[in-house]
Amino acid sequence: MSEINVLIVEDEPMVAEDIAEALNNIDFKVSAVVYTEKAALEALKNNTPDIVLLDINLKKGNEGMHIAEEINRRYQIPFVYLTAYSDKATLEMVQHTDPSGYLVKPFTEKGLFASLQLALLTHGKKVKASFTMPELTKINQKIPTPLSDREYELLQKIFDGLTSKEISNSLFISVSTVKTHIRNIYLKLDVYSRTAALAKVRELMAF
Repeated sequence: MSEINVLIVEDEPMVAEDIAEALNNIDFKVSAVVYTEKAALEALKNNTPDIVLLDINLKKGNEGMHIAEEINRRYQIPFVYLTAYSDKATLEMVQHTDPSGYLVKPFTEKGLFASLQLALLTHGKKVKASFTMPELTKINQKIPTPLSDREYELLQKIFDGLTSKEISNSLFISVSTVKTHIRNIYLKLDVYSRTAALAKVRELMAF
């Protein structure tokens, strides 16, 4: 199972269930499935995911855009809009919220995988352009249990937006070893996701 956590915000339970099943099939982890704006904001607060699949039109209209604005304001994580419509008017309506992608329903597992991977890569490039990973010694001065050289190397790969499999290939280690290192990084930084790990490093360097 991937360590990339996905929050699903979709007001049709059957559709949400299909999405969750598809995510499991393509090796992503579902952090939560919610159906309303209120539940989405609560899920973001309690267990911030790495990426959000967000229905544009929830039952009350523009709630999807409201959630997107909150994501941008508080969490700075990528989100992909789910929509049954791909017309120009719909896309222009939500463009100001700066989504990392769109996924038109119905979709295939391959389409879902490609949308998520592209969104994570695009967002990673934005983050990288605005933030430089500090040196290992500077990070270790700020945390109780220091990161090892190898863990720092993996943290840099996460910062570059690489998946566990891509990290495995680049460092010539198994995927299970990569996941073990990532779990140790999370423990040492006291976080539970990739996005939270990078946010924690940024926070540590601000003081």
